[in-house]
Amino acid sequence: MEIFGVVNASPDSLAKFSVVTNEKEAMEYGAKLLAEGADHLDVGAQASHGDAAFVQPDQEWNIVDPVLKGLLKLGVDISIDTWQVDTARNALDAGANVLNASDALQSDEMIELAAEREIQVILPFMLGPDPRHLKHVHGDPVQVMVDWFDLQLERATKWGIRERITLDPGTGFSPTHWNWDERYQYQKAIYAGLDRLRVFELPIYVPIAWKQTPDRLELVDLALSQDVEFVRAHIPRQIRERHEAVLNGKPIPITETWSGYD
Repeated sequence: MEIFGVVNASPDSLAKFSVVTNEKEAMEYGAKLLAEGADHLDVGAQASHGDAAFVQPDQEWNIVDPVLKGLLKLGVDISIDTWQVDTARNALDAGANVLNASDALQSDEMIELAAEREIQVILPFMLGPDPRHLKHVHGDPVQVMVDWFDLQLERATKWGIRERITLDPGTGFSPTHWNWDERYQYQKAIYAGLDRLRVFELPIYVPIAWKQTPDRLELVDLALSQDVEFVRAHIPRQIRERHEAVLNGKPIPITETWSGYD
């Protein structure tokens, strides 16, 4: 399992400990994540929660540009997390080499950009125009996801990029202002059914929760037990420890939360 360590350039991010604002801070924080077990780094400048302010494309690039410059000096794969095609293009031109397409490749411009570049593309499940405006999922959420990916991958095949797709169940997103109990039940159902995505014979990428509560750590362990190829994590050292424990059949108690990540 490979880890994309999370670096946030957005001041709206709820994970304040992961926010950096300039090239020096980015290089230092990225190096810390790598030292703690990350293999790659993921950076974005637009928060996805329902209360986040919308960042215009030129603003987004101005925010993420210096941060990306710092991360690129670390010599690892960098994914650009954005639903703005101009930001994605600028970041790929600058040296990012993975597209975390948080618009779910729903625009022709974004999928065209993905087709132009020989890069890995992370495709998240998403019912809605962007991560801040999502629709509720009705019925079996895994079946809804399978049906949605089936259609999106058919489109990706027409653009010649299917073999470069990595599937993200989109659990880092949820319909706007869901309460935690709804989100918890939804994520638990998704993680328990991740093996059903194997029908597509593509790698799986899971965004891992960073908030330190027993129920969230329960979900973390459930996701880690599914033998996924990639995770996106704010606290890579904790994820490495819990993954190893799950693999060894001796999970760390979910009451063992880490302080400093509120």
